[in-house]
Formats: sequence, structure tokens, C-alpha cells
Amino acid sequence: MAWTREQMAAQAATELQDGFYVNLGIGIPTLVANHVPDGIEVVLQSENGMLGIGPFPYEEEVDPDLINAGKQTVSTLPTSSFFSSADSFAMIRGGHVDLAILGAMEVAGNGDLANWTVPGKMIKGMGGAMDLVAGVKRVVVVMNHCDKAGGPKIVPRCSLPLTGTGVVDAIVSEYGRFLLDRAGERLIAQQLADGVDLELVRSRTGIPVAAG
Repeated sequence: MAWTREQMAAQAATELQDGFYVNLGIGIPTLVANHVPDGIEVVLQSENGMLGIGPFPYEEEVDPDLINAGKQTVSTLPTSSFFSSADSFAMIRGGHVDLAILGAMEVAGNGDLANWTVPGKMIKGMGGAMDLVAGVKRVVVVMNHCDKAGGPKIVPRCSLPLTGTGVVDAIVSEYGRFLLDRAGERLIAQQLADGVDLELVRSRTGIPVAAG
């Protein structure tokens, strides 16, 4: 059976290392905060100007002035700090964020990423994704393996406007956890969901898939 959203987040959380500064994207990536391994301490960064994001608050604890970049209400920690958006992006562009876990619409075999727009759809802007994928040390994508029409989202070349070129290091989907071999333009399966085999993954992926 394919992994649930929570199981995908738990798999992405295996990328966390003690002392990491981590940026979590909107959607499934935000769930990674619920699966930080025991004994591991990470600091969550939000590009709207917050370092040290606490857990999601209970309803009676919600402060509408405390939000992350996805406009979700969050809580603070004793070590939390606040700063301008300019300072936040200086952290990102300066290479001080170790890991970004974010969603995607398409990932190409060479590591290109498209995750900010579909032509013709009205959007407010690209957000901080372009800076994140260019500035962080490692990029992990968490997404459904196929689009709503059943077509592969891991493709030879992206057809949607790019967020970054050659930036994706690993992918977690409902089918498994994969490394992206950018030089060989192939996926390497690290772990597959129960009941999922390589042949199924290969049939729904636009690039070669190899066993890890």
C-alpha cells in the first residue's frame, strides 16, 4: 500500500540531522515537524522572518500574529527569534540553512525543479522557493508520484516554469524514498512502501529507476 501523508513526512524526517537549520515548505512538508527523530534537535526557519518555530498551537492558544510563510498559525519557543524578511533571505542566500523540504509539481532527472506556477493560473507570487533551492545545502522534495491525470511528475525535462536548475537531491513520494542521481538522470530507490515494487514505480516514473 502507498504511504499516507504522515508516513511520507516521517520518511522525509529521516533527512534531519542534529543541529540542522531547516526550512519546511507548504503542505506535506509542514508535517515533518511532527516526526523529528528522538535525540535530534533541529531549528525550523521561516522565510517571513522567524527562527525557532514551535509546534502548531491548540485552538485556545492561537495568536493570529504568529504565522509561518504558508500563513499557518504557529507557536514560539524560548529560543525563538524574529527579524526582517531581508535578514531571513540573507540567511538563506548565505548558505546558512542546511535543508529545505518542499513540494513540487515536476522534478526532472537532472534535478530541475518546478513548484511555483502553472501557466494561466492566477497566483500572488513565487514566494521564497527560488532563493531556497539556490541557497540551501540540500533539497528534498515531498510530493505525490503522479499528477491528477495519472501522468508522472518525475520527468526527463520539466514542462512548467522552473524554480531552480539541478537542485533536487532526493524525493519522497507515496511509493517510496528515492535519491536523485542527477548525473545519471535516474532515481535510486532507498526504501519502498509496503506492497510497492520497482516495476510499479518504473511504470509511473518518466526516468529510469534503479534499486538502491
